[in-house]
Amino acid sequence: GIPLLLVHGGGSSTGTWADLIVRLRDAGRTVVAVDLLGHGESGHGNGDFSLGSNASRLRDLLDHLGIARVHLVGHSLGGGVAMQFQYQFPQRVESMTLVSSGGLGAEVSLGLRAASLPGSEVVFRMISSEHGLAWVRRATRGLVATGSMSTGMADKTVEKLQRLREDGRRKAFLATVRSVVGPQGQLVRATSRFGAVTDPSTVLIVWGDADATLPMSHGLQAHELLPGSGFVAVPGAGHHPHVDAPDLVGESILRHVLEVEGG
Repeated sequence: GIPLLLVHGGGSSTGTWADLIVRLRDAGRTVVAVDLLGHGESGHGNGDFSLGSNASRLRDLLDHLGIARVHLVGHSLGGGVAMQFQYQFPQRVESMTLVSSGGLGAEVSLGLRAASLPGSEVVFRMISSEHGLAWVRRATRGLVATGSMSTGMADKTVEKLQRLREDGRRKAFLATVRSVVGPQGQLVRATSRFGAVTDPSTVLIVWGDADATLPMSHGLQAHELLPGSGFVAVPGAGHHPHVDAPDLVGESILRHVLEVEGG
């Protein structure tokens, strides 16, 4: 069938899709996962980490691979990139799945708003250092013990901070955050471009009902604005429902792409 293109969130990498890729490939699907510039194993490029620039790079990647159309799957920031790609290159998109996507409302976690502030480089350099990570591990263990944070979220927090120990990765992450988030919340609202979605039934929205980074209400509002779109709430999952519940999310995506391909 038509390949699936997986686009990760800010501060993450293709590794976030590991469990999902196994399920999609076992179902016989072709999967392409990309490390956005400044993330994973990719370089830093020219320093332009905007949604439009990322969307254009995805187009260039598909051209290089000789792929005409894809089923887009974007998580968090990757959802914003996916929506920008659909807006710029609609002829390349067979369907789109938004997983806890950015760009659908103003509200966002305090941590991301803080990352957009001037001087946040110094803070992130400190907390991603060896001593800083030791403090973060102790703090997150305490939050897990009191039930204020899940074990999965604690592990993901430490994992992302470890990636930011390298200066280039840290600068790329902060530049990416500032391109879409400000002190008051998300700056980019893709809902104003939903009119460009000619067939809402090709859109699936997946959200963890315990997401503390982006509220599930964003996804529900987008679902209402796109009559005929699909919506899947993942019970007990946080901001990474594809990690917390890969079976449910994988089955939902497979069902969606098969329905779209079947007409």
